[in-house]
Amino acid sequence: MSAAPGAGFEYPPTEVSWLQRDVLLFANSIGCTNDELHFLFELHPDFAVFPTYPIILPFKKTSQEVIDFYAAQGETPIPGVPKFDSRRVVDGQRLIKFLKPLPSTSAGRKFELRTKIIGVYDKGKAGSVVEQQQDIVDKESGEVYASAIGSAFFVGQGNWGGPKGPATQNFPPPEGKKPDATVSHQTTLESALLYRLNGDYNPLHATPEPGSKMGFGGAIMHGLSSWNFACHGLLKAMGGSDPKNIKEFQARFASPVKPGDKLVTDIWKTGDVKDGWEEIRFVTKIEGGKVCLSNGRALMKVVGGAQSKL
Repeated sequence: MSAAPGAGFEYPPTEVSWLQRDVLLFANSIGCTNDELHFLFELHPDFAVFPTYPIILPFKKTSQEVIDFYAAQGETPIPGVPKFDSRRVVDGQRLIKFLKPLPSTSAGRKFELRTKIIGVYDKGKAGSVVEQQQDIVDKESGEVYASAIGSAFFVGQGNWGGPKGPATQNFPPPEGKKPDATVSHQTTLESALLYRLNGDYNPLHATPEPGSKMGFGGAIMHGLSSWNFACHGLLKAMGGSDPKNIKEFQARFASPVKPGDKLVTDIWKTGDVKDGWEEIRFVTKIEGGKVCLSNGRALMKVVGGAQSKL
């Protein structure tokens, strides 16, 4: 049994809900295009929820209104660890497993978020990491639709005597191999203002003051928006935009992205195929600048030729 502080602590289950309108907004905000109407038009015969949509539900919960982000983050303290300041938090790494496709609306059914702490780690002066698992579950049947493991990094909130935590597994791109595909996404100065309407209302992504205090020089993009842009690019380039062709997706948040940056994602097939699912590696950079998503990995069914497109 893990001795990590907080490990095994479970938050009370929380109801989550969504409408078709929420699904359409999400697809628009992550870069889906008019040749992907099955994500963007509710009357399309193959209308589907973009696979990563569950990642927003822990923020949105059941609300159709703007949420006080700071108040929502501080609701339930984790026993045995300090109370961290959610005004200085950024994403560390996210992995999601797609177990069942979400229905296009939760209307008429009950879904809930079940959250369990994996561990809380003290990284010294730099800050602290809270790692947790979040499952979206059909309350009546108990079926798990999506399972996500993520880490939140609380900037400058370390040195409380906790464990450093385990090293994370790395998934670098294949050495000496050119990318099998390259995709890009051009953000705008308004991209974060659109993405936040999905339910993640952290002021860090809307106004310059929080980011200036954290040393980012102003507002930054949601880490999860860049993460979702990359997943959309992978699914379109390698999986024919078919949500059935992706099983897992993960990436580490390596550096902040500013609204207006162009993101370029290099994608590699590894040839490692199990039960029809191939491991794909990727790296996302700001054009002309730093890596912003590292440790990129997905399990996919690759269809057609992996064409490079920018």
